[in-house]
Order: sequence, then structure tokens, then C-alpha cells
Amino acid sequence: MKSPYNKPEYYDNRELSWLEFNNRVLSEAYDTSLPLFERLKFLSITSSNLDEFVMIRVASLKDMVHADYEKPDIAGMTPKMQLAEISAKAHALVESQYNIYNSSFLHLLKDNNIVLVTHYEDLTDKQRTFVNRYFTREVYPVLTPMAVDSSRPFPLIRNKSLNIAALLKSNKTDETYEYATVQVPSVLPRLIRIPSDDSDAITLIFLEQIIEMNMDKLFLGYNIISACPYRIMRNADLTIEEDEAADLLTEIERQVKKRQWGEIIKLEVEKGIDERLLTWLRDDFNIKKEDLYIINGPLDLTFFMKLYGIDGFSHLKNKPYTPQPVPGLDHDEDIFAQIRNKDILLFHPFYTFDPVVEFVRKAASDPNVLAIKQTLYRVSSNSPIISSLALAAENGKQVSVLVELKARFDEENNIIWARKLEQAGCHVIYGLVGLKTHSKITLVVRREKDGIRRYVHLGTGNYNDSTAKQYTDMGLFTCSQPIGEDATAVFNMLSGYSEPASWNKLSLAPLWLRDKFMECIMRETEHARNGKKAHMIVKINSLCDAKIIAALYEASAAGVKIELIIRGICSLKVGIAGISDNITVHSIVGNYLEHSRIFYFYNDGNEDIYMGSADWMPRNLDKRVEILFPVDDVEIKERIKHILDIQLRDNVKTRIKLADSSYKQLTPEGDEPINSQDYFCREAIEQTRHAKKEKNSPRVFEPMKNPL
Repeated sequence: MKSPYNKPEYYDNRELSWLEFNNRVLSEAYDTSLPLFERLKFLSITSSNLDEFVMIRVASLKDMVHADYEKPDIAGMTPKMQLAEISAKAHALVESQYNIYNSSFLHLLKDNNIVLVTHYEDLTDKQRTFVNRYFTREVYPVLTPMAVDSSRPFPLIRNKSLNIAALLKSNKTDETYEYATVQVPSVLPRLIRIPSDDSDAITLIFLEQIIEMNMDKLFLGYNIISACPYRIMRNADLTIEEDEAADLLTEIERQVKKRQWGEIIKLEVEKGIDERLLTWLRDDFNIKKEDLYIINGPLDLTFFMKLYGIDGFSHLKNKPYTPQPVPGLDHDEDIFAQIRNKDILLFHPFYTFDPVVEFVRKAASDPNVLAIKQTLYRVSSNSPIISSLALAAENGKQVSVLVELKARFDEENNIIWARKLEQAGCHVIYGLVGLKTHSKITLVVRREKDGIRRYVHLGTGNYNDSTAKQYTDMGLFTCSQPIGEDATAVFNMLSGYSEPASWNKLSLAPLWLRDKFMECIMRETEHARNGKKAHMIVKINSLCDAKIIAALYEASAAGVKIELIIRGICSLKVGIAGISDNITVHSIVGNYLEHSRIFYFYNDGNEDIYMGSADWMPRNLDKRVEILFPVDDVEIKERIKHILDIQLRDNVKTRIKLADSSYKQLTPEGDEPINSQDYFCREAIEQTRHAKKEKNSPRVFEPMKNPL
């Protein structure tokens, strides 16, 4: 029977919901309560986000259009309809970015002694002399000017590279105009500091401006009629035929290289470009009007991340936060003994990621450890975990590592690590054909007096010591025998063909996890129908799975109270009479990227809590290896309920989804302001102070007594 909840008007389009999320990120750049450099950081993040969105999501929709695919999505929109809406909203987003850049940030930077040169005509003679000398010594030797004519076709332009198009005319003849292009070298700094009359000020000029000023030196014998920066975006969505690939590592390397030459799907040019130059670029790149972005300012605002790193402006940034020691763990005691004693909850970045690094490092050198098995999705460029795994193999331990080569935009990094691990003697596997392995799990097998014992770390985030300082994630150390047995089964399944008949505690996608979630939702639904209290709290990054949403609608209609904390995409609509009246959607956008996944089900007072690596998206539930794990420890359960409670009470960084699918930012309005991320920072600091005072007491978590 057809579900009554499958009507397109009950769903929001995934891509438009993502653009709404990026607008929420941009709103942080407009927040005048934040330090200036933090606002600039959010502006940079929105640009980086939009680039990736275009290269992957827009590219995928264009592929569908090329293939005459016209099936509508869950919101009833065909690929063509989606592209039209995306173009309108993306153009509006870019306009908002540059509105704040031009109307606020240039002036605020200048007020704080940072001057960005907007027109090279504004340079003083002294600055011009410096710039010309810098060009001659540092820039000119690196450049490759490329003329375009019948004998020299338009060169292949690299994805996301910054370039300058030039309109030329010979100063010897009256022949027609000619065209040329120059790539702005990425090996040189984008922002160059130049002398300033004000000793307290930092004056910066863009590298492309320096090149524009000196274009005549690149094309001798020509008059430079016009020159203008431009940038293209290409289809970067890799197509990998895993079944036909003899060597997955080699095939992904080949595809990553092809990413630089995919179909051009977006063209950015600076405002004021000569119409002849623009026509030339559009014709050569075959760009339609909706894919052209005329930018009122410098292209590619991600340069603000470099500006953020300038020394001497700490007053324009948030005070750095130092992750605190983990309650229940003593650095001076044996980590295995502490895990044996009690399950340990990790909550990053409020508490340090170091125990995870120490767990692997200790296992690598411990003579009693027989084997280490781990999944790696994204790791840092200088990962201490990789070094420990390599050391473990050199020490003769059985080391099995699943390196997910298909982690988007981390493919090259992961290939490097995979080869390093293989060279060290690790057994490296690349996952299951057709599936990404997105789960986060580490298994350490150790010989002890009473026999073999298995220690397990399970997490919601990656084994990346860098992003662990920027993303909010949860982790769990346990030596539970049922979970240890399941962990062994997970790795046997990933490395071979062994599929267990049943699981003790863990639930895995793509075969079992969807059913587990549906079972939990339907159980709450039945409790509500029977007049019992029914309540769900779900914290995830994205929700766009139609079956899950339909189940949530059915639960809401039955009377289940559903509180969703969803950072990004949310295709579920609130406020539909009789259907989603009992559902609220919160989105927290703050200093840290909300990344943890937590699932709370009241279950008639028995209160089940799970954490895991999966969002409620078709790709996570049907096309990835994901792990959901239960929280059984009573104290840890209470702590997670406390975390969810504080996030639901956040009235500073929370936006609430409205019935029209827009989001409204909450304001305290007489209530005490609660910024959940700041709250957890203060709580962690207070916890550490308390532990230092009570030196003889075991360090356990205690909620903050005076939080506000």
C-alpha cells in the first residue's frame, strides 16, 4: 500500500536545503558579536563549501541532464528544475558574500591596520617600485604567458586555478585583436605585503593585481587593451568502475588526475571585464548564462584562511581553546587497565583527542598486543596514528588497516598513506566493491593473564588529530566482550567474505542498519499509539532519506515527540498539520563543526542511546559501511542526555526550521543565553579544575554547577 507520507510537497529538495545551510554559515560572517577574523573565516568557509558543492552536486545534476534523466527527486523536482533553482540561489549567495566583503570587511580591516589594495592605481610611487621589483624577481620567472590563435589553441585550464585573460593588439599593425591567458601561480603567496607609509599598518596586494600591472612585460610588442582574472570549476565527481579495475589504487590515482580536466560547469570573472574578453571565455568554455558568475571583488574568498594566520592580531580572533583531559582517564596510568575498569566516553574537541593517539601508540609498542585493526577514512597530513601503525607492523604485530581511497578530495592523501603502511608491512585493504567504508573503529587484540582480550574504540568522527580540534565528535573506549566479538566480525567481513549470521551489539550498513533505525522509530510509534510517553532525540549532520522521513512523519502523527538536531541538509518539513506537528528541527552553527551522530529513544522508560558514523541519507544507509553502537554504561548515558539537553537549550547559535523551510535564529529574549559549544568548553575547564583539587579522587565527569 502506498504510504500517505510520500507526497512531494512533504519534502524539501536536498540541494536547496544544503544551500540554505551554507546561508546559515554565511550568517556567522554577518554576526557583529564575533571577532573580525572569525567572521572572515566563515566567509572563507562558505566559499570553499560552495566550490565543492558545484564540483560534486551540481556536476552530478548536469550529468543527469546530459543523460536525459528526468525522474523527479523526493520533492518532485527534475534535475533541470533543480539546476535552475540552484543557480538562482547560488548567485544570491555569492552576491551576499561580496556585499559584506565590500560594505564591511574592507573598512573593518583598514580600521584594524590591514589594508587590502582594491585598485593598483591607488599605489604610491614607492609601492609601485616595490611591486615592479617583486614581479621581476619573484613572479616573472614562474609565469607562462600563452597566446591563443589558429596555431596555438586555448590551453587546458586547471580546475579552480586562478588565471588572467588578456585582450591584445599588436603595436606594429592594425590587425584584429588577439587573446591570451596567464595562470596565476599557486606556488606563490596570493597576498603580498608591500611597504606602507603607516608603520603600524599592513598593506597587502593580490598576486593577480601584480601580474595585471606587468602584463606588458609578458607580451612584448603588444598593447594590453584589457586584462581580467577568471576562474573555472570543473566536474570533480569521480566515476570509478570498481568491478573492472584490476588495481583500485592505480585506478583512483588515474581518476584523481582526470579531475583537473573534467567538464567545465562554472565560470567566475571579475566585474568590469571587457565584453570581448567575456564573450571569448564563454564561447571557448561553452558556458551558459546561469553558470556565469560576475564577481564584485577578488575571486576565490578562501584566501581569508591565509589572512587568519597572520601574526599579531590575536585580539581579532577567538581566544584559543585547549582541549581538556578526558574524565575517567589518567595519562600516567596504563590505558588498557583503565578501559578494562570502565567504558570511557570521549567528547572532542572539548576534551583532548590524545587518548585515541595514545591508544594506538601504546598498542604498537606493547609486547602483549598481538594485533591492531583499524579503519581510516580521512587522516591528517602528518598523522601520528599512521606512524604508530607502521611501527606496530615493524614490531611484528598483525596490523590490518582499511584505508578508504574513495574519501572525496582526500584520495591523494590516502593513497600516500596506504603505500607507506604497505611498505611498513601492514596488511592494507581498500574496502568492499561498490561501497565506501565510512565507519570509525579500532580493534586491539591483547594477550593477558586470563586469556585474549579485545579493546575497541568506536567513534563518530575520523581518526584525524587535526580536525579533532575543529569538529565536535564522540568516541567510546570499551573492552566489552560482545562488542569485541562484533569488532572482529566487522574486520573479517571487510577483509574477506565472512558475513556473521547475527550481531551482539553493533548494527552495520548497508545490510542491517536501516532496519535497526526503522525498528526503533516504529517502536516509539507503537508506544505513542498505546497512550505511553514516546520521545526521540536525534543529532545528525543530514536527513534526506525518504523512508526514514516517512517513518518520522508517521511517528509524529501518532504523538511521538521528535527533536532533531541537524547541522546541514534536512529534507523533512516541519509544521505540516497532522503530520509533522510534533517535530522540531534545530541547526547549530558555531565555532566548531557539529559532526557527532547521537540517537536517543525513550523506549517506554528503558532509554536506548546509540552513537555512530551514519547520517540519515540513502548513501549512508545503502551504499556505505557504517557502524551504530549502543551506549550501555549508565553514567555515560546520563552524560550524553546532558549533552543533548544543553544543545536543545542552545539559544545563541541555534537556528530553528520553520514551516516555509527557512530557518530562524534563536535569541535569548530574557532567558539566560546558552551557547552550547562555549558551555561545553567552560564545563570541561571546570571539570579539570575540580580534578586537580581532588587529587586523590577518581576523575569522573560532573555536570557544571554554575553553567551560565
